[in-house]
Amino acid sequence: MGLESRTLSGQPRATLLPTANGSGLSQEFEGHWPEIPGRSPCVAGVIPVIYYSILLGLGLPVNLLTTAALARLAARTRKPSYCYLLALTASDIVTQVVIVFVGFLLQGAVLAREFAANHASVWIAVLLTVDRYSALCHPLRHRATSSPGRTRRAIAAVLGAALLTGIPFYWWLDVWRDADPPSTMDKVLKWAHCLIVYFIPCGVFLVANSAIICRLRRRSQRGLPPRVGKSTAILLGVTTLFALLWAPRIFVMLYHLYVAPVSRDWRVHLALDVANMAAMLNTAVNFGLYCFVSKTFRATVREVIHDTHLPCGLGSRSVGMVAEPVLKAPGLPRGAEL
Repeated sequence: MGLESRTLSGQPRATLLPTANGSGLSQEFEGHWPEIPGRSPCVAGVIPVIYYSILLGLGLPVNLLTTAALARLAARTRKPSYCYLLALTASDIVTQVVIVFVGFLLQGAVLAREFAANHASVWIAVLLTVDRYSALCHPLRHRATSSPGRTRRAIAAVLGAALLTGIPFYWWLDVWRDADPPSTMDKVLKWAHCLIVYFIPCGVFLVANSAIICRLRRRSQRGLPPRVGKSTAILLGVTTLFALLWAPRIFVMLYHLYVAPVSRDWRVHLALDVANMAAMLNTAVNFGLYCFVSKTFRATVREVIHDTHLPCGLGSRSVGMVAEPVLKAPGLPRGAEL
């Protein structure tokens, strides 16, 4: 995704909003809009600029706070689910920095653009789904095979695979410049994007979450408490939000590929702008979900904030009040300081 806007003397302002690869204006966009018959105008104006600036300004600090809280929980509990959520949040941070800050606001060119970051974020959610499925549906095997080392190796494998799968998208054709019918390479890359980032992960989410829900229902039918854990509730929320927020982008991409090109139909142009904004919102909403579901996460966030402000509080003591260290030998009565 990227944005290019230029103002030429005596010419209207032409604005490009986030696309799949963030490339800039080509020569065919450098003149008046009327000189290109049939070219769809940008009707969103500066709204995406404001939206992505707010998303970065609020989402990045929130994700950094989420990372600090999840890192503490992962170190304390050594649970794989916290490690997966930590990796997911780190991927969201990379996505925000690469797409919004570097690609959108700074107009920087990044190899493979956002695809590697998107693949990493989505497939770490797949790892979380498989882990929760194994823990609930095959608990004995999960306890025997689960370990922090195996969790780290799985995350490293997904990150490496995401980087490799993002490289071919360096040749992704910009949807804003598809004046000709899409080539075979264009179709292959766009279908690969839809499969890797949406259809295959959503298929895993649907199958695994359905199995988890069926198992919980069978427990309730036997008179046992369903025991919906916080990790399971977070999993269902994360996967549902992803499926809902990314669906418009995938639909518009396929509609553009087979029905109406973005460069010719302003409605598809606008739809892709809105779909991209919805997809990027997925990188900033998980913090609210974690706070809503988990009391432990809320307490850890308060702890992180308190520890962050603690040095400021110590530095604000009045001059002359110096705390002297007092050592007590074990076993001595109270008051017998060393």
